[in-house]
Amino acid sequence: MIKSARRAVHTLGSDASMEDIATAAGTSKSVFYRYFGDKAGLQQAVGKVVLSQMQRRIQEAAQSAVTPREGLLAMVTAYLQMASTSPNVYTFVTRPAAEPGGPQEPAAGSAALGHFFDAVADMIATPMRSHLGDGKEAVIGYWPKAAIGLVRNAGEQWLTTPDSPTKPGQEAMARQITAWLCVGIAPELPRLNAPDA
Repeated sequence: MIKSARRAVHTLGSDASMEDIATAAGTSKSVFYRYFGDKAGLQQAVGKVVLSQMQRRIQEAAQSAVTPREGLLAMVTAYLQMASTSPNVYTFVTRPAAEPGGPQEPAAGSAALGHFFDAVADMIATPMRSHLGDGKEAVIGYWPKAAIGLVRNAGEQWLTTPDSPTKPGQEAMARQITAWLCVGIAPELPRLNAPDA
């Protein structure tokens, strides 16, 4: 049923109703309610599967890297690839659930999502710890979560930006995000602050 729901969301969109999802899956809405309780329950069940697949893919990408920066690039690339494979499914598992006309349920899927981002933060912190050594707990303790915020927000904005000549391709976006993570916008600042000639 989760596979059927995932296919339905991929086709119909992240705001598809339980009735739409059930119909596309070839069953009744009551069957989905019996198994998942409500849309938030379905979102959480699909989220567990999708996010665990993303986590495995990101971990595999990070393990093949030689340097911390290569590891970050590999992880960002894997994240963007997985999210862009089905933006509807990605949005479905990372956004609050709501039936049309009903209230949003912010807790829906949050446990799986929180576990996913905690696991990714640990993946980032581990090589940083061995690379930076002792005495850098402030960086190791805070930076991975901050990095995830940057990656997620930039990635989601990129994902929802319509295609245009100015929209970066997936590889270019992954490299840009990695550069922001590693050196920030410092390379741009001299040009912004340069005195007029």
